[in-house]
Amino acid sequence: MRTWRGVRITCVGALFLLLAACAREGAGAGGDGPGGGSGGDAGSVDPNAVVLRVEHVGGFVPPAARLTRVPMLTVYADGRVITEGPQIEIYPAPALPNLQQQRLAPEQVDRLVEQARTAGVGTVTDLGRPPVADAPSTRFTVSSGAGTDELEVYALAEGGEGTSGLTEAQRTARAELQKLVGALTDLAGTLGQDKVEQPQPYQAEAVAAVAIPWRADDNEGLAAPPEIAWPGPALPGSPPSAGFDQGCVEVRGAEATALLSAATKANARTPWTSGGDRWQVGLRPLLPDEAGCADIAID
Repeated sequence: MRTWRGVRITCVGALFLLLAACAREGAGAGGDGPGGGSGGDAGSVDPNAVVLRVEHVGGFVPPAARLTRVPMLTVYADGRVITEGPQIEIYPAPALPNLQQQRLAPEQVDRLVEQARTAGVGTVTDLGRPPVADAPSTRFTVSSGAGTDELEVYALAEGGEGTSGLTEAQRTARAELQKLVGALTDLAGTLGQDKVEQPQPYQAEAVAAVAIPWRADDNEGLAAPPEIAWPGPALPGSPPSAGFDQGCVEVRGAEATALLSAATKANARTPWTSGGDRWQVGLRPLLPDEAGCADIAID
């Protein structure tokens, strides 16, 4: 289903001029370099506020996978950008997603916001619905102090050129959003190499852990991975969303440090032992704007 919510924001440029001024005043220097957004006086602007986010929602995937899915890209008010980096194609998959962090100057953040709006985020756009089953939707969110604009498009990647059931205008609108995704997933190419810091691994301060009872899969043809003692709060925890039987716990502090270390030796099928039982655990590093399990709950 295509949905659009929010209000048209008319003062984006003013907000990000404020951000740029705060960053220059706090850092003691401005400029167009990638570090220009760091160290600024936050003032009334929350540095963890989401300015731009692109994420997949829905689709025919297991509930635990939907809960632990991370956004493709999140841009924060202080210029931090967190993306999902390349994932190695092995089974079982690594226990942790490959999250990368970069930093942009405020004027580059503003440029990305305007690019998103030019592509159609924040406008009532008829994007149609291609006859593709079980595909996820791509949700674009642009926020400022004045409000939030959101655009959700079903089967954006799957409903490309030549897909039936779409008008020419719908195909054109979708193509602009596909170009936007391409631009946002290649920030160095979009903004210039000198405008973007080199990506570094994202260091999460807390992890949401989604747990279900571990069961052997006779069809895998692989030996079960070694058990690992669970270093966090007792599993399985409480369901993060109504109607789901997965539990979720939040792991912080020293327990999070121990978990992140242990997870480097684990994979998605590792049996974690807690309370005398074995659990299959999906690990979801929490992003700066997320406080706990409630923030990864399925809509």
